[in-house]
Amino acid sequence: MGRNPRRDLLAGLTVAVVALPLALGFGISSGAGAEAGLATAVVAGALAAVFGGSNLQVSGPTGAMTVVLVPIVAQYGTGGVLAVGLLAGLMMIALALARAGRYMSYVPAPVIEGFTLGIAGVIGLQQVPAALGVAKPDGAKVVVIAWRSAGEFVRQPDWTAAGLTAGVVVLMLAGARWKPTVPFSLVAVAGATLAVKAAHLDAALIGHLPSGLPAPSLSFLHPASVPSLLAPALAVAALAALESLMSASAADAMSVGQRHDSDKELFGQGLANLAAPLFGGVAATGAIARTAVNVRSGAGSRLAALSHAAVLAVIVFAAAPLVSGIPLAALAGVLIATAIRMVEVGSLRAMARATRSDAVILVLTAAATLALDLVKAVLIGMGVAGALALRAVARQARLDQVPLDRGDHSEEEHRLLTEHIVAYRIDGPLFFAAAHRFLMELTEVADVRVVILRMSRVSTLDATGALVLKDAIGKLTRRGIIVMASGIRPGQLRTLDSLGVLDRLRAEGRVYDSTPDAIRAARAHLHVAGVLPDPADPVVLANR
Repeated sequence: MGRNPRRDLLAGLTVAVVALPLALGFGISSGAGAEAGLATAVVAGALAAVFGGSNLQVSGPTGAMTVVLVPIVAQYGTGGVLAVGLLAGLMMIALALARAGRYMSYVPAPVIEGFTLGIAGVIGLQQVPAALGVAKPDGAKVVVIAWRSAGEFVRQPDWTAAGLTAGVVVLMLAGARWKPTVPFSLVAVAGATLAVKAAHLDAALIGHLPSGLPAPSLSFLHPASVPSLLAPALAVAALAALESLMSASAADAMSVGQRHDSDKELFGQGLANLAAPLFGGVAATGAIARTAVNVRSGAGSRLAALSHAAVLAVIVFAAAPLVSGIPLAALAGVLIATAIRMVEVGSLRAMARATRSDAVILVLTAAATLALDLVKAVLIGMGVAGALALRAVARQARLDQVPLDRGDHSEEEHRLLTEHIVAYRIDGPLFFAAAHRFLMELTEVADVRVVILRMSRVSTLDATGALVLKDAIGKLTRRGIIVMASGIRPGQLRTLDSLGVLDRLRAEGRVYDSTPDAIRAARAHLHVAGVLPDPADPVVLANR
């Protein structure tokens, strides 16, 4: 996509129109206030646009980050949440310098889908008090707060708030289907604001907003409190990194010829989060919805995201009195509609039908997001996904008995060979997830004199697998069975040698480069032991 400043400026204006109600709503939902949401959108949006690794990414306050910030505000206050944002920014810069961006691509798709579904549920439930016009009840979990709010509404219904919320939701969802290019979120909020003023309705409003950004300050940062804020800062940094890189990847997929730099994106987002708290802003991330609007509006360079931040800055400085008259119920409606639109039913259905494991991961991640918190939800999802993946990989490990080559031997001699020599081919990974089953299968060998382990097809070998192999060799040897190994890959020798797996076999000269060499050695051993006749015996030669 070629550069077109006019098109970029129009795209930035379009994104700003969409971002304004979201910035206000997410700022209020986080507990830091509407002014914090606007400051975040302006400062973080501008810095991430200039220093980030994506030409199309639009950054600012998001629903996912709001979910994380609510308990931080409740526990540490507004000053605490600003300090957490600053510390998270430093952590993200450290991640960028450590070139950790590439590892974010390993998050499984079911975890991301379940995470998004859970976030949508949390965002929607967070809006219930404002949507119903009741004071936010006490409670740490959004489900409990929403339930108590519904009970309070039943006792004292506020139909004005409920009607405004419902009207905004319906207009946004229906309008998006009718004319997707029209910013119905702003239309709905403007309509609700005019309706409240014209009909003199009793509705809670945003209230006074300062005209402009505050002077940069570090007054919120108290060194003594930093140790207690490191854990929540790590959670914020992890979420900001994950969501920003997911959004940048989505922008690449929606555009032609664009490719983001993961480490540079982490650096830009870290710088944005480092600076936003100085102006009263909360933690920010790349915003998937606003980035999508940016791409679909024809943006081709960073100028679009930068102009979006500039338009919001003009609103902060020039239109604060107008913004202060917006009903809180209208913003609740914007966020509820946004949460509904986050849920891609077709994608969820396809993911749930893909495999049973994918469905389990998706449901567990979504449930953990609702019941616990976002970072724990991702850790649980990643843990379950990793365990299921290990199980699937472990099932690929096989221990197959392979027939010996008849060669020049008579039927009688071949029968004797197969009765006393068994060759096993180990296929696939031999690591901790498959080791126990391997040991059980191998040590059940009976009525043989020689076991040949063909290892040329072992794809992965870890310390657990090597120790299990050593144990199996020891058990077979104690039963009087000669164990030989063939075809060991050079890359696996270090693991085997460091744990002494091959020491005994090497001392007895029973490690061979190829399986035919091992078979010849096994036959020679049986000849010496008198189990097989000497091939040079005149009687044997006469029978051939």
